[in-house]
Amino acid sequence: MAPREDGYYIRGYDAAMATTTRGMPRRLGRRVAIGSDHAGFDLKRVLVPELKRRGFRVTDLGTHRRAPTDYPPYCFAVGESVIAGRADWGIVLGGSGQGEQIAANRVPGIRAALCHDAHLADLARRHNNANVLAMGGRIVAVTLAIEIAEVFARTAFEGGRHVRRLREISDYEARRP
Repeated sequence: MAPREDGYYIRGYDAAMATTTRGMPRRLGRRVAIGSDHAGFDLKRVLVPELKRRGFRVTDLGTHRRAPTDYPPYCFAVGESVIAGRADWGIVLGGSGQGEQIAANRVPGIRAALCHDAHLADLARRHNNANVLAMGGRIVAVTLAIEIAEVFARTAFEGGRHVRRLREISDYEARRP
């Protein structure tokens, strides 16, 4: 990818930090990738149709059954889908959401946030420009999970002083072998 106009390239951030013609930060798009392990499977089965009902185009990257499975491959797949531009944002689900957040954050350019309430989802988007939402299927009730996902999707990144902080993270990430 070519550097931005200011000569600064942030892997995976350019599209997420793009602005509208009015100069306001964009909200997340309507394409969402979702993945879970067995512990997040039941929550995913409810979230997918609910997100579709609300106009989102959902790509379900698995798991597709309750049989025990490891979460990292699903989290990596969601992160890679976001970075490749096949999805505008992602959701990873597990028992607590902790491991899923950690795994998704291994994908360069992903900023996964563990949000167990709507306030955290709002802050994750406004201040951290999070592009993957992590939740625990054994922690968050279905109605709350739907609210969290909705807040996460509709909240715009504020930009401003937060851009500098994200650049610091990206710079560190770029220096890693």
